[in-house]
Amino acid sequence: MNLAFADVLVLSRALTAYYRGGHSDLIDNYSATCLRRVWKAQRFSWWMTQLFHLDPAHNAFDRKRQLAELDYVATSAAAARSLAENYVGLPIEA
Repeated sequence: MNLAFADVLVLSRALTAYYRGGHSDLIDNYSATCLRRVWKAQRFSWWMTQLFHLDPAHNAFDRKRQLAELDYVATSAAAARSLAENYVGLPIEA
């Protein structure tokens, strides 16, 4: 849902700039702007899946790495801040 709202906001800004001032740069860059956010959201979704779900193909090393990652998120202010930023939605680019 965050991606859809961000896309609408980016598009509305682009259309406003075009119809109010004749500037097409935001429209021209619309796809690239939105795709940067989409790929960051994709990366975050993959990371969360790796963090919280057991993969039957994983060995003992992989499970220890997963637990270490969980511990890091639970004990690091920087990691917690990053998780929160990604979870609620990244800042919207102009």
